This record gives sequence, C-alpha cells and structure tokens, in this order.
Amino acid sequence: MKIKWALLTILFTIATVLTGCDNPLMVLDPKGPVAATQADVIMISIWTMAFVVLVVMVLYIFMIMKYRASKQRDDYEPPHIEGSKVLEIIWVAIPILIVAFLSVVTVKTTNEVEATPKGYGDQEPLIIYASSSNWKWHFSYPEEDIETVNYLFLPTNRPIEFKLYSFGPISSFWIPQLGGQKYAMSDMVNTLHLAADVPGEYMGRNSNFSGSGFAQQTFNVNVLSAEEYDKWVDEIKATAKPITEEKFNELLKPGHVGQSTYTGTHLEFSPAPEGENAGHDHGSSNTEEHDSKDSHEEHSEHSNMNHDH
Repeated sequence: MKIKWALLTILFTIATVLTGCDNPLMVLDPKGPVAATQADVIMISIWTMAFVVLVVMVLYIFMIMKYRASKQRDDYEPPHIEGSKVLEIIWVAIPILIVAFLSVVTVKTTNEVEATPKGYGDQEPLIIYASSSNWKWHFSYPEEDIETVNYLFLPTNRPIEFKLYSFGPISSFWIPQLGGQKYAMSDMVNTLHLAADVPGEYMGRNSNFSGSGFAQQTFNVNVLSAEEYDKWVDEIKATAKPITEEKFNELLKPGHVGQSTYTGTHLEFSPAPEGENAGHDHGSSNTEEHDSKDSHEEHSEHSNMNHDH
C-alpha cells in the first residue's frame, strides 16, 4: 500500500511540474548547429539516466514484492550463499559500459563544438570581440568597424567567432539557443564558435556569478538575414557617434547601462589581451621597459660582484 501511494505521489509531482512548462527549455530549442549538437548530447544523457533509473526501480519493486517476509513460511531460513561471480561481473561491467559510452559521446561532441560548425568550414567567420565589465557586455565588430553595448546583431548562415575576455571578474558568455557557455577572463582571450540558422530574437547572459549586479548582466541577440544585417550595419555607420576612450572608460565603471551603439571600436585604444598584448605585460613598451630593468639589475649585480672580488 505504501509503495502504491509513493508511486502515485511521484507521478502527480511530475505531472504538476510538466503542466507548468508552457515553453520548451531554451537549451532544448536550438537555433543553430552548435546548440543542436549540445541538445542531442543532453537528450542522450537524459535517456541514458532515465533507463538506469527505470531498471533500478523495476528491480527494486520486483525484489521487495517477491522476497517480502509475508510470503515466506514462519520457519523459513534463508540459505547461506557465498556469492556469484557472474552477478558481480554484471553489476561492475554495466556501469563501466555506461560511463564509457557517455565519455565517448562527450569527447566527440566537445571536439565538434570547439571547431567551426559543420557546413560552414568554407566561409570566412564574422569575428566579434565580446568583452565584459561590471555589469555589462561590449561587442566590437572589427570587420564592420562598429561597437554595441548590451545587444548583438548577427547574420544567419554564417559562422560567428567570438573572442571573449573581461575587464573585470570572470564572466560566462552564454546564448542558450545558439550554444553553450564559455568564460571571459582578463589577460587572455577565449574563442567560441557559433552559428545561427533561424532568424529571431534570443536571450544572452552572464551565467557566472560576478558580484551583486550579475543577474542583470544580460543582452539581446537579434539574428537577421544577410541582407537585413547589412542594412543594419549601414544604418549604424550613418547615425551612430564614434566611441572615444573617455566614453569607454565611463562605460567600464561598475553599474548597469542600457543599450548603445557606436562607430569604431575600443580595440583601437584598448586592445584585447592577445598577441603582444596577452598576459600581464601589455604592449611592447612595457616589455622593453621590463627587459631594460632586468638588464640594469644584472649589470648592477655584476658590478657589485667585481667590487667584492
């Protein structure tokens, strides 16, 4: 009787939760090849785990029903059993096979999503530098020579290559319907490959806690056809004001701002931490100064040694 009520309670809970889901989960509603690959992996994992849980529950119910005390004689004594090598091999081998299967799927798909999306290898990617600060997103389009704050416009059917970094704490760049998250950190650039197949409006956000204002560190993603995207770029170049170093430094101050658009990019006066700007020594001047300082210290140390000698 208790088992019956437990099962009814579980079924009622599941039904109640599902009735509240008017819209599908965004990660299971992909609008691009990368997101579709990741959605497939999620579903494979869910069905694998569901199969394991179902088998365990069926065996559990079978055991307690078949071997419950009320079915045995009053003088029943269970036999002494040393063990079964066959059973031990089975219950060790099955988890190993499950983990191996999921590992192969994960490694294979991880390699896929870390490269240019399938079907787009012969196209030149649109490179966008996505940098975070407390608590906003800055998107630089070097090819178009424009910059946006807290919103993105993307063309369909073209590979997108995001260059991620941060002007503050570690943030996580995530557009659930286009692909998985990836970290944006200071002093280095991470690359994220995405593509969009379906025009529409999607949500992007920082999925890594980075302080009191992180919950509002979101951005809108507008995916347009190639023709509409080109029209948007032309309109921005004709109407937006240029980004200045003074304005950019103002935007970097902690706080929330709305959406804004500029011609030019902050990369001209505040380049991304890649190439000669990577690491903690940004630019050749700092490197030369550092080398000069080391040379001076080495010369001083050599002179002191000669003097002591």
